Amino acid sequence: SFISIENVLSFICLVLFIMLFSSPTIASASAEEAHALFKWKASLGSMNNSIQTSWTLPPNNATNSETSASPCTWFGVSCIDGTVNRLNLTSSGVKGTLHDFPFSSLPNLEYFELSVNALFGTIPPQIGHLSKLRYLDFSINQFSGTIPPEIGLLTNLETLHLIQNQLNGSIPREIGNLKSLSELALYTNNLGGSIPASLGNLSKLATLYLYENELSGSIPPEMGNLSNLVELYMDTNILTGPIPSTFGNLKRLTVMNLFYNQLSGPIPPEIGNLKSLQILSLQTNNLFGPIPASLGDMSFLTLLHLYSNQLSGSIPQELGNLKSLIDLELSENQLNGSIPVSFGNLSNLEILFLRDNQLSGPIPQEFGNLKSLVVLEMDTNQFSGSFPDQICQGGKLENFTLNNNRLSGPIPKSLRDCTSLIRLRLNGNQLTGSISEDFGVYPNLRFIDLSSNNFSGEISHNWGQCSRLTDLRMASNNISGSIPPQFGNSTQLKVLDLSSNRLSGEIPKEFGKLTLQKLFLNDNQLSGAIPLEFGSLTDLEILDLSKNKLGGSIPGIFLEKCLKLNNLNLSNNNFSERIPIEVGKLVHVSQLDLSHNWLTGEIPSQIRDMESLEKLNLSHNNLSGFIPGDAFEEMSGLFFVDISYNDLQGPIPDSKAFRDAPIEALQGNKGLCGNVTGLQPCSVRYKNTPKKSHHLILIIVLPLLGALLLLGAFIGLFIMFERRKGKPEDHEESDMQGEDLFSISTFDGKAMYYEILKATNNFDATCCIGNGGYGTVYKAELPSANIVAVRKLHPLSEIADRKGFINEVRALTEIQHLNIVKLYGFCSNAQHSFLVFEYLEMGSLATILSREKEAKELDWPKRVNIIKGVASALSYMHHDCSPPIVHRNISSNNVLLDSEYEARVSDFGTAKLLKLDSSNWSALAGTYGYVAPELAYTMKVTEKCDVFSFGVLTLEVIKGKHPGDLITSLSSSSADGIVLKEVLDQCLSPPSIEVEELLMFILKLAIACLHTNPQSRPTMQIVSQLLSSRAPPS
Repeated sequence: SFISIENVLSFICLVLFIMLFSSPTIASASAEEAHALFKWKASLGSMNNSIQTSWTLPPNNATNSETSASPCTWFGVSCIDGTVNRLNLTSSGVKGTLHDFPFSSLPNLEYFELSVNALFGTIPPQIGHLSKLRYLDFSINQFSGTIPPEIGLLTNLETLHLIQNQLNGSIPREIGNLKSLSELALYTNNLGGSIPASLGNLSKLATLYLYENELSGSIPPEMGNLSNLVELYMDTNILTGPIPSTFGNLKRLTVMNLFYNQLSGPIPPEIGNLKSLQILSLQTNNLFGPIPASLGDMSFLTLLHLYSNQLSGSIPQELGNLKSLIDLELSENQLNGSIPVSFGNLSNLEILFLRDNQLSGPIPQEFGNLKSLVVLEMDTNQFSGSFPDQICQGGKLENFTLNNNRLSGPIPKSLRDCTSLIRLRLNGNQLTGSISEDFGVYPNLRFIDLSSNNFSGEISHNWGQCSRLTDLRMASNNISGSIPPQFGNSTQLKVLDLSSNRLSGEIPKEFGKLTLQKLFLNDNQLSGAIPLEFGSLTDLEILDLSKNKLGGSIPGIFLEKCLKLNNLNLSNNNFSERIPIEVGKLVHVSQLDLSHNWLTGEIPSQIRDMESLEKLNLSHNNLSGFIPGDAFEEMSGLFFVDISYNDLQGPIPDSKAFRDAPIEALQGNKGLCGNVTGLQPCSVRYKNTPKKSHHLILIIVLPLLGALLLLGAFIGLFIMFERRKGKPEDHEESDMQGEDLFSISTFDGKAMYYEILKATNNFDATCCIGNGGYGTVYKAELPSANIVAVRKLHPLSEIADRKGFINEVRALTEIQHLNIVKLYGFCSNAQHSFLVFEYLEMGSLATILSREKEAKELDWPKRVNIIKGVASALSYMHHDCSPPIVHRNISSNNVLLDSEYEARVSDFGTAKLLKLDSSNWSALAGTYGYVAPELAYTMKVTEKCDVFSFGVLTLEVIKGKHPGDLITSLSSSSADGIVLKEVLDQCLSPPSIEVEELLMFILKLAIACLHTNPQSRPTMQIVSQLLSSRAPPS
């Protein structure tokens, strides 16, 4: 034991001796690291307070200062044995470059983390000096340039993350030297070129993320050597060529995402060897050939996406072995044959898409076993036979589309009782049964289309109990009986189509309770009059009551109130009496058909006010008298007219529609004349009156005319004298009466011009409510149009493309959408030019969000509705207008709210309209903080610029303020790492679980809209559809 004690003492002495002589060396190395890091800190533009206060050196006069300086206690720095081995400055507000970073002075650095900062510039090649580095993360910064090949010298590296930067060039083949690498993440950059075959050398690699770049060329077969690979993400690139069969060697792979590329060739059967695979996404490529039966061997597979390819052949029955499958999507291919019966074994399946193929045969009865099914879309195929009896046995089915097939037979009881349904499309089949007995009450249903089938019976009053129903279509069936008045309880109904049936009786007056936008009752046997309650349908845009037995007069109150109408068809009925003068109120109607009725009297001159009218059919009535030529000559947009078979007489108007009209559109009248083939010239018919008649007329008319002129002169002189005496300040306005006034307006342009001058006191500053890049905005209260907003511009003479400007304004005045501020028109003369808009009393979204009290009024349901409204408006402008209109300046300042907090997008198209010269192009391309990044280098404005701005706006609505730097961190990321509570507006109460899920869904959409690659952003149509498909928060 004495010997053991002696050995221990000897060892302690040795250790103390080593420490005594090594301490100065360690301290010296630590001080060198401190000085090197401090020098880098001095080169940075900004950083958080923790770095600012802790990264300091002792004063020069401190005792032994050279050895006492140590970075080991600094923020983000960790040491082992007195030397720096870890530097973690994640999310530290660091802004600057790495050009002065002391790579050579940190020989023992193992962990280097700089993610989520504002670092820019290139990654220096000196990074290769960090030979002991095991973990490197420069993600979510603004690094540019290429990845230095010297990174291949870091042979101890296990993790390399360079995601969400602006790196370009190709992936250096030297990365293949990193034999210890287990994680390689380079996604969401601008990397191009081909994938280096040397990546196949990374035998320890477990995760490989290369998605959202611009990688091209074929996938190297050597990647099949990555035997430890667990996750492979190479989607959203420009990869071509086949999927390597060597991928069948990746036995540990759980995720393979290759979608959104240009891959071609067949799916290798070897993929079926991947027994651990859970997610296989190959959609949106150019893959062809059959679906390999071997895919049925992947028993852990939960998601299989093969849609939008060119796959052919039948669906292999082996897919029925995928018992873990939740999501199966094979749409938009060329698949044929029948659905395998084995699909009935997919007990966990929630989503099944087979739409837009060439599949045929019956739908297997075994589909009744799919009790977890939520979405089933199989439309646009050739399916025949009847429905499976237990199609909704699980009670979870929400979205079911089988339209445009060849199905027949009745609706099964399970579908009648399927209360979970939200969207149902069965149109375009040969289904039979009773419309009243085969459908139940669906409390969640929003959209149903049963059109073009063989349903019969009467419409059940149960439809009035579907409280969320917005769209009901039953056209082209054999439905009889009357329309139930209980429809008046469906207060959410926007579209109702009961056309082409055998309905009889009167139109229910309860329709007046609804907020319908489109109503189709044409081609039935309805009788009675148009209910006066139709005057309450102020949102109505399309009304078709043609081909019925309706009678009585056309109610003027209905025409006067339904000012949003753009298509009105009352033809082939028994309407009588005169055309109401209120027809002139329909300033947005482009098509008016009153033909085949018993209308009498003259064509009202007020028709001149229908400035949007393009097609007019008044044929086959009893109209008489002269055609109001001056009215039609003002209607420049009218290109088709049919007045045949009436009792009209006199000259036809000198307008394009009449000049181009064929004789068939004018014939059948008793005395029309004009310069049209088939009509007698007016010079013959109306100039052959006897000379005596002329003399008699002159004897009578001339004295009367002279007396009237004399009286008029006295009255005129008296008025002028009184005006000059009483209101000398009106002299300027009087002078303007003689000047040319140009206007495009839904009202009387001339009257509106002078009303605005008067209401704004000649644009006095006291009436100003805002200033912007496009002019000053005034509030004007008009007697003819309530309150309007007036944007005063440069005079029209200063606009280079005057004709283009006028055409653009005319197009914008025709826009009709709930979520777009209405442009009433444009007025211009030498003194003033201005645009006239609808006035919204709540003001802009930006103003409301900036005021705490008003922001609290915007609860989560209102904010969600605002986001939906803006999306709907942009979708309309991008996809429903021809040509499409790009907003160019979406921001919270340009979203106004009405009294119901409904969003209205303003200044649509104004930026483009007001492009006075090329010098202000960039200034008119958007608001700082909302502008898409590509505008910095392309200067090309597209719809995708609006999509980016919408993403920013959505974040602003959720966060309660502009997201600022959060945009950069989200602009190409997923929402997986986002904590929703950190993004929510703290001035509101936390949302419920249901609302929280919806907000998370919206956040993901916003992030998709912020993608740095414009082509990777969704269209606004897709965004709007996705938002509309989600249940509104309660």
